[in-house]
Amino acid sequence: MQLDDLDFADDLALLSQTQQQMQKKTNSVAVGINIHIGKSKILRDNTACTNPIKIDGDDLEDVKTFTYLGSIIDEQGGSDADVKARIGKARASYLQLKNIWNSKQLSTNTKIPADEEIEKKRWKWIGHTLRKAPNCVTMQTLTWNPQGQWG
Repeated sequence: MQLDDLDFADDLALLSQTQQQMQKKTNSVAVGINIHIGKSKILRDNTACTNPIKIDGDDLEDVKTFTYLGSIIDEQGGSDADVKARIGKARASYLQLKNIWNSKQLSTNTKIPADEEIEKKRWKWIGHTLRKAPNCVTMQTLTWNPQGQWG
């Protein structure tokens, strides 16, 4: 199976093997909708081609990293930047709760059920996702194994 694009609400990521395919997809998507040139970016993965992709004669900006639905994607297809960003977000969340976990006013009996509830929600989500049909987008995204170089 090959994904041609990733759509979520008004966010769209077009995927192509060649520059010509990308230009063709960009042209066909642009029909009937307004594309914000300043928000639209091009991320090239393992390619030497640097020909610009254009919308209405304007070149789209080439970038080395791109954030799509909260995940950082880089031109090598690696996940280092995304993992570092997620660890940073987790650390920030922990630090926001640090005063609660260290509080002497709240008993351990209050703190542990909150932690267990968070854990239960995570397991419930993964269980719900794993029971979905193989052709469901959520399941495909969870089990997708992109080919190519991973850093």
